Amino acid sequence: MTTETLWYANRATGAVCLILFTIVVVLGIAVHLRTKLPALPRFGTIRLHRTLSLSATAFLALHITTAIVDTYVNITLTDVLIPFVSDYQPLWLGLGTVAFDLMLAVVITSLLRNRIGHRAWRTTHWLAYASWPFALIHGLGIGTDTGTDWMTWLTIACATTVLAAAATRMRANTRTGTRISEGAHP
Repeated sequence: MTTETLWYANRATGAVCLILFTIVVVLGIAVHLRTKLPALPRFGTIRLHRTLSLSATAFLALHITTAIVDTYVNITLTDVLIPFVSDYQPLWLGLGTVAFDLMLAVVITSLLRNRIGHRAWRTTHWLAYASWPFALIHGLGIGTDTGTDWMTWLTIACATTVLAAAATRMRANTRTGTRISEGAHP
């Protein structure tokens, strides 16, 4: 595979990750609010959230793999796992690493949910809310498409969608008097 092909694959998978993880966060909020999507029973919303989470994680794995395999920029496995140690754009890559590390904790605890218990899983699952903005800022800082019309509009749409869903969740928690840490799902 050529460096140019890897570069395009990295850009594409980064954009797809932004879209998928945005949908995953919104679906997670919908699950918490016990929202039923049109034409889906509530368990369908949960299933869709889980399925898209796995799909987003697969695209993230492709995004990271293409960044490591592409020799144009030297990104190592260490750079992927330990924030802010990279020689290449340490701040922006480091923010992506923080997002990845947080998401890795969410994925691992989700896979071990039955073994670690609901409370530990729920507490760790909150990291998904922190991971999303770190990933967004990573893309804004290091993405080669930042500033293009299509990426600007995609970023605005994703940020607006997540902010609207988060505001809806906060309003619902305020109405019910539920503290965020007491919710059934992060």
